[in-house]
Amino acid sequence: MTINSNILERHDFLEPTGREEKWRFTPLKRLGGLHLKATEVRSNTSTVFEGVGQGFAVKVVPADSAPSRSHSDDVIVTRVRETVKECTVVEIDRDFEVKEPIMLSRKNLGSAELSRTMIIAGSHSKSTIIVESFGSAILGEEIEIVLEPGAKLDFISLQEWENDAIHLGRHHAMLGKDSEFNSTTITVGGSLVRLLPSVEYTGPGGSANLLGIYFATSGQHLEHRVFVDHNVGHAKSRVNYKGALAGEDARTVWFGDVYIRKEAEGTDTYEMNRNLLLTDGARADSVPNLEIETGEIVGAGHASTTGRFDEEHLFYLMSRGIAESDARRLVIRGFFAEVINEIPVDLIRDRLMKRIDDELVRVGR
Repeated sequence: MTINSNILERHDFLEPTGREEKWRFTPLKRLGGLHLKATEVRSNTSTVFEGVGQGFAVKVVPADSAPSRSHSDDVIVTRVRETVKECTVVEIDRDFEVKEPIMLSRKNLGSAELSRTMIIAGSHSKSTIIVESFGSAILGEEIEIVLEPGAKLDFISLQEWENDAIHLGRHHAMLGKDSEFNSTTITVGGSLVRLLPSVEYTGPGGSANLLGIYFATSGQHLEHRVFVDHNVGHAKSRVNYKGALAGEDARTVWFGDVYIRKEAEGTDTYEMNRNLLLTDGARADSVPNLEIETGEIVGAGHASTTGRFDEEHLFYLMSRGIAESDARRLVIRGFFAEVINEIPVDLIRDRLMKRIDDELVRVGR
């Protein structure tokens, strides 16, 4: 996995054909043209903050005054960096604990728009940031997250789009020495959502906990490609994504790539993906990957399961007098509970449970 910068420069701008490994599961015809040079796109500072707070600042700055801090050869990210004129920047003051979640909401989304957001958590700060998405959109975005030494950040992204929305994004975190990054990606809406949550380390002692929940119904394509780059020693990562699918042509794709470089001694990592098929006609692809270049690690592993609804659990609950619809809801809630219970915001946990219940009613489960 050695990176040849000359090759990357030459291929950054090639339009995907669908034959590339990173695009072969993605239906290109459903991307709203975001991946094509000929498609007209406009810059939009889509993430906005409304309100006041202490210990942090949210501002919109010219894009060239907030340059990208990470490498990416993704074609959507390349278009974002070429096109976006302004960037939303969130800065958390060093040594400050922000008590209430910082809520960023989407605004003024139209057709074929690109957006950049940068989050900087100052040294030894503590904060929670929530990015929530509603309505209709054709959006390509990049969110870069910088954790300075000792910072702790809980980052929650909510994709609750309308059924016609298209969302392609990269959420990339850079973890400083002894920092802690807890990410929860929730995708329960949209026609096509393709997200790239990724992590790299800029100092030892960093810890990343990447959680995900997705629920696909008829015709939806929800794709999550997680990448953890253990590029320094003595860092930790955990990945746990769970998905449910119901309805004809409901489709999910999950890739989990963990790369432990030869200099990353003392790495401790594990990744898990579980999928629950609630109806016939749904399909879940799950591909965990682990590449290790050093034997001096604490531990490394991965697992993936895809299975159908457990009728035995349903029968057990119904035998105790619980109605079938309530029993199904309880089984599915139990499936997601492990991840949902780790979400640090009560409001989001309650909202997510209600959304899952609503989706079950909508698909008749």
